[in-house]
Parts: sequence; structure tokens; C-alpha cells
Amino acid sequence: MSDALPEFLLADNADLPETVFVVHTHFPRFILNLSNDELEWWETFSKEDKEQATEEMAHWVERATEFYDNEINNYTD
Repeated sequence: MSDALPEFLLADNADLPETVFVVHTHFPRFILNLSNDELEWWETFSKEDKEQATEEMAHWVERATEFYDNEINNYTD
């Protein structure tokens, strides 16, 4: 994966017009559905990693939400 890619991207989908997604392009890669905080990982984790996932998930949801808030504030300022 190229380091030239931004860490986060905003995405939408015509089939889900009220939904906004945040895509995390660096490890651990995931897509966050902001309408329901559903997190879809693109990585394969070991059993030990999965046991720690709850703590990590909260961290990544927070980071992705902060990115979204900052992006939206840039458009409204």
C-alpha cells in the first residue's frame, strides 16, 4: 500500500443515500459506517488480536469520527 494515500477517506453509496462511510487505508484497514458505527475490518487477525478487538474498535471508531468531524467542519467554515 502506498504511503501517498491519505490515512482516511470519506465515501458514500447511491444505494444508501443517508449513509456516510469512513475508509481507513492504513493498517488496520477498515470501513466505518457512520450511521450505525458498524466496523468492517479488511484485515485478518489472530485469536489473541480478536480478544483485544473491543478496546481497539473504540479507538478506531473515535479516530474515524474525529476525521469525519474535521472534514465536515472544513466544508462549513
